[in-house]
Amino acid sequence: MKKRSLFKRIFFPKPANHQRNTTWALVKQNKQSYMLLAPYFILFFTFTVLPVVIAIALSFTTFNILQTPQFVGWTNYIRLFLENEVFMVALQNTLIIAVIAGPVSYVLCFTFAWIINELPPKVRAVMTVIFYAPSISGNVFFIWQFFFSGDRYGLVNGWLLNFGLIDGPINFFRDTRFILPLLLVVQVWLSLGVAFLAFIAGLQTVDKAMYEAGAIDGIKNRWQELWYITLPAMRPQLMFGAVMSITAAFSVGDISIQLAGFPSVNYAGETIVTHMMDFGWIRFEMGFASAIAVILFLMMVGSNKAVQRLLRKVGS
Repeated sequence: MKKRSLFKRIFFPKPANHQRNTTWALVKQNKQSYMLLAPYFILFFTFTVLPVVIAIALSFTTFNILQTPQFVGWTNYIRLFLENEVFMVALQNTLIIAVIAGPVSYVLCFTFAWIINELPPKVRAVMTVIFYAPSISGNVFFIWQFFFSGDRYGLVNGWLLNFGLIDGPINFFRDTRFILPLLLVVQVWLSLGVAFLAFIAGLQTVDKAMYEAGAIDGIKNRWQELWYITLPAMRPQLMFGAVMSITAAFSVGDISIQLAGFPSVNYAGETIVTHMMDFGWIRFEMGFASAIAVILFLMMVGSNKAVQRLLRKVGS
């Protein structure tokens, strides 16, 4: 029998026979559970894990779909950070949107959910639908084109002209001064959806007896109830809402394309997603686009980890 090398024996030790037997026995014992999980696992692996692995592999190649990928090492990443000025603009815009729109939408979602949760059940149901509707209404953000239309028929231009604040209509989505702030407003408005619904559900599950016990232990006002009882009891929903808010803030793309154009004026509305779409869908530089996608993926993962670590301290 061939003897295993020292490296394999140290870093890849074989499990003991009884351990292998125990693991296999547990698998056989819970085979129904594994069978139920199999469809989800297959879909998750096929449409989530596998594309991420392929994108990471393609980011080290040059690939135009028609020809075989050719390995180029770190060339795409060097080109991305040292030779691509537009990417640095897109990175700056994406970070601004993530830092402002993400936390603002998160706080607003919880604030509105906390206020609406205090309303009577029927009124609460109606208000929940009103706040959740924009996130499931598809291209409803086109309404903002009506508000900020570049002619005198736009509502904002009409108001400003009527009050004599401007001499002529402003083309908001073609003016670099207004593009990014308007994208921030629209993104915050659209993000009052899934996280808001999760917070409403979380507030409904908090045991009312905990508030009575807190009053006995010395909690005197609603703010103390919020910090010491409500937030710790809602940690799963807070975590879910944070992940959704961060993901939405980093993945802004369609809003910029539809409102500010593709590309936007002087790339004022360029984001990492639109930059990736430019190289992937228009120029067909799939290797370079994959490198952009990997950078965005690492930014999302890092932000989610930081937020999770922060939320673990809430109420502790």
